[in-house]
Amino acid sequence: MMEIINFTPLSATLGGALIGLSAAFLLLVKGRVAGISGIFGGIVYPEKGDVSWRILFIAGLIIGGFIYQWLGAGVGVDHIEAVVGTPWLIAAGLLVGVGTTIGTGCTSGHGICGLARRSPRSLVATVTFMATAFVTVYIVRHLFTGGV
Repeated sequence: MMEIINFTPLSATLGGALIGLSAAFLLLVKGRVAGISGIFGGIVYPEKGDVSWRILFIAGLIIGGFIYQWLGAGVGVDHIEAVVGTPWLIAAGLLVGVGTTIGTGCTSGHGICGLARRSPRSLVATVTFMATAFVTVYIVRHLFTGGV
């Protein structure tokens, strides 16, 4: 049986609303979809005059987490730790990068922005992401670690 340890509906609702507002704002102001892989990719492979807002967006994501913790709202966040080693985390990160390139977007781009725009392609991508995540968790938890 699964036990929910940190049930936080208020902060989750507020966070979701803020993500939706920021995605809508970026689409209205810049005409861009708030897909994190695409935003980060534009920093790694920049186009002239199109980098500063991307850096600010990514910095806002990182700084926002620190502000949340500093305000005391992130109770319990300091107890999160990876259950695998650094090589596995690096490999997973690289696989995510390859997957977002092949899938032409990530969960934020397709799952939040694409679904909000009723994009059939984003629906297929999001269902694929989620199904792959379910299978991956099952394999890692039940086949590699013996049911941990």
